[in-house]
Amino acid sequence: MNYKEALQNTIFDIISQSAKQLHIETYVIGGFVRDAILNRETIAKDIDILAIGSGIALAKQVSKNLANTPKVQVFKTYGTAMLRYNDIDIEFVGARKESYTKDSRNPVVESGTLLDDQNRRDFTINALALSLAESTFGNLLDPFGGIKHLTIKLIKTPLDPNITFSDDPLRMMRAIRFASQLNFTIEPQALQAITKQNQRIAIITNERIVTELHKILESKVPSVGFLLLEKTGLLELILPELTALKGIDEIDGQRHKDNFYHTLEVVDNIAKHTNNLWLRWAALLHDIGKAPTKAFHKSIGWTFHAHEFEGSKMVYHLFKRLKMPLNDKMKYVQKLVFMSSRPIALVNDSVTDAAVRRLVFDASNYVEDLMTLCEADITTKNPKKFARYQHNFKLVRQKIIEVEERDRLRNFQPPISGEDIMKAFNLKPSRYIGVIKEKIKDAILEGEIPNQYDAAFTLMLSTGKQLGLNPNANLIENEKR
Repeated sequence: MNYKEALQNTIFDIISQSAKQLHIETYVIGGFVRDAILNRETIAKDIDILAIGSGIALAKQVSKNLANTPKVQVFKTYGTAMLRYNDIDIEFVGARKESYTKDSRNPVVESGTLLDDQNRRDFTINALALSLAESTFGNLLDPFGGIKHLTIKLIKTPLDPNITFSDDPLRMMRAIRFASQLNFTIEPQALQAITKQNQRIAIITNERIVTELHKILESKVPSVGFLLLEKTGLLELILPELTALKGIDEIDGQRHKDNFYHTLEVVDNIAKHTNNLWLRWAALLHDIGKAPTKAFHKSIGWTFHAHEFEGSKMVYHLFKRLKMPLNDKMKYVQKLVFMSSRPIALVNDSVTDAAVRRLVFDASNYVEDLMTLCEADITTKNPKKFARYQHNFKLVRQKIIEVEERDRLRNFQPPISGEDIMKAFNLKPSRYIGVIKEKIKDAILEGEIPNQYDAAFTLMLSTGKQLGLNPNANLIENEKR
């Protein structure tokens, strides 16, 4: 689909008609135009409409002309309005020019011309405008060479990049995000300006920064964005836990790998197999515990003992600092980071049923995602090692399927409950209940007994006897019957 075809939608005809009724010059501008020209599969689901006049008045007129008269949301402070049409958010704004103060990205706004509005845009590829006037419908306005920059895959600002990024530092993140999403190059002067202005990111809210990080992580090759964040110094300001992984130390001729670049390889690997944003976050953070746990021992070399445990704790603090959700998504990332080495340990040893049972029990519903993460963690450049790890992971996956079918361990609940134990021994809540339940659970996971009530009941009785507990004779008799 080219950009002319993109305008073959009823909504653009209605906007054009509404603008004519109000005698307002109107354009579609920004991401929708960019994506249509690039012929992207996922064309922007939000449309920016620029009015040389009142955007609010145009939005209200469009709503009147639509069959279902959608509600118009008005944002008087910014002189904008929005309505929703067929799952598309359409924002209407009057052409404006902006000026900024040093400590805020919120501009002082005044009415302006089409060119004023294009001047204030972040990048030339986002300043492209298509006329919606009846006589010039579909004509492209490109004052800064945006079409050329789309062709040569270049991110460039319409004005001096130092001014552009100083005015609104979020644009630094957006430049890197677009480079990552579109596989474009940032113009050298713009890249230098980002590096020079990187401290200005401090005035941007964490929520806005995280939105851009999400989009970088959702890119086809996320390392493109993270390498640019690192190169410009932004990553150290936003995610110091990652930049702490950089570098290779050497003592007595013994070295360890650069865990930062390894991490980016893992993220790129996992991006080939899943669109799950939070699984990609787990890949990004799976080794952050290695920086604080790194130690050198003459006898064994470099170690990172308990880095998974340390990393899982760091996930909480990182999410809290960035004001990310401290909910099930955070716990999911924590758990995958905490368990990130477990399947690898199985690969290095013989794959026993007991070890697989433990893995399935501990990972529960996350076991497939954990395996995907661990397979992405194979970054060895040795072809024989790579093939061996891949083969062994296939064996682990097959074992998981077999154990699951036989032992039903997903969301495992022991066949004997605490209430069963209390009835069997006439007990009140006490430590004995936990001891017996743990014994049954371990016996099932180790394959000593099947995951069945009768076998668990027999073990409960024998364990209780070892603890000096007297069983309820009536209950035992009933069980025999």
